[in-house]
Amino acid sequence: MAGTIVVRTPAGEIPSPPEVVQPETDHVVHMGPLAYYPESLTVRPGDSVGWVNGTGIAHSVTGEDGGEAIPEGDDREFPENGEYFASGGFDSAEAAVEDWARARKGDILPNQPFVHTFQEPGTYPYVCLLHVLNMRGTVTVREM
Repeated sequence: MAGTIVVRTPAGEIPSPPEVVQPETDHVVHMGPLAYYPESLTVRPGDSVGWVNGTGIAHSVTGEDGGEAIPEGDDREFPENGEYFASGGFDSAEAAVEDWARARKGDILPNQPFVHTFQEPGTYPYVCLLHVLNMRGTVTVREM
């Protein structure tokens, strides 16, 4: 059994799909329904990464700094000297998690990619707060 759902405007028209904005960055990570593509990425210090949401559902990029965003039993650690990053401009995973339950200013929409420039070497784990069990990625920063 299969079906199709068509959502129309009040005037009966089918709206155009959202325009997915591609940021001018050194690297792009695409967001699917339940995954980042690529899931892991290696960049040089000073490289920028842009996360692009091509779906119609909310996603976030939330660095796992040892706070609540890291699932229990996960041993990945945020680099000690690394600059924290999260869509919404939060300064910790704890602050991002608190906001997610209320204002959700960390949502990434198709027309608003999130960009971060990595300066310090290390491996930076991150998650989508809404899909934390499936949607996880890493950015490794090192000289190549």
